Amino acid sequence: MPAYNEEDNISLLVEKTREMIDESGLDCELVIVDDGSTDSTYERIVECEKKHDFVESVRHRRNFGKTRALLNGLERSRGEILVLLDADLQYQPKDIPKLVHEISKGFDVVAGWKSGKYQKQLVSSIYNRLSRWLFDIPVHDQNAVKAFKREILEELPLRKDWHRYIIALARDRGYRISEVRVELHPRRFGTSKYGGSWRIAIGVLDMIAVKFQLSFMRKPMLLFGTVGGIFLTVGVVAGIVALYLRFGLGRGLSYLLYLVVLLILAGLSLFALGFLAEAIAHVSERIARLEEKLFRKE
Repeated sequence: MPAYNEEDNISLLVEKTREMIDESGLDCELVIVDDGSTDSTYERIVECEKKHDFVESVRHRRNFGKTRALLNGLERSRGEILVLLDADLQYQPKDIPKLVHEISKGFDVVAGWKSGKYQKQLVSSIYNRLSRWLFDIPVHDQNAVKAFKREILEELPLRKDWHRYIIALARDRGYRISEVRVELHPRRFGTSKYGGSWRIAIGVLDMIAVKFQLSFMRKPMLLFGTVGGIFLTVGVVAGIVALYLRFGLGRGLSYLLYLVVLLILAGLSLFALGFLAEAIAHVSERIARLEEKLFRKE
């Protein structure tokens, strides 16, 4: 559970987790990552850690973001099934057994499908619809509470803020995806950390970056070669027109010649970039295979 300035939620969060463990009988550990809080969040976590043997604390020197918190929590954890749950209590620990049970059916990743009224419902709906279209994922929500097998998080190449795309990245690697209904509760204490239109812009740009990584970065010549071919074709056509105007009609246009040179050079440059990107993609693929072999040996 990543936590940033959630001092008023920590004690209640731990108590609700304790209730869930007692009722379900699951063997659980609760790793709370203080992501550089400026209030008393870490002190509250330490107090709970002293009272409850299932609580583990991790502290960041500053706010590194949810993805880093997730990865550092992974290093401290021991379980084979991981659940990513925010510390704001909008999703409740009582839903964890449903997620774990769904994984026991043979699924690798289980997403929560939130129900209930919440702010930014329209933005969330558009974002999730666009995600389903771009990544062909069979879930309604990418960013609600989610559970996944440990091996998935150890394998996925997560960059800053890419925790939002765990499901899309896992889907791309052939893991089985499912979802279960979870209830979204209003925040009782503290303030949201994800407000502002800039967050929407970052989310859209990250979505495009992930899509690019999963598609064109595997066959970069498909992108660079296509665009370069278009530029070359237009350049050749423009060159033919320039020659006709110069020798057929006796009216040479100097700016048209500059355009021809520019288009042809741009096309050739894009082809060169495509070959370079193909070489990089080949090396990256070989590294990924070596990592996979080492992971299997471990």
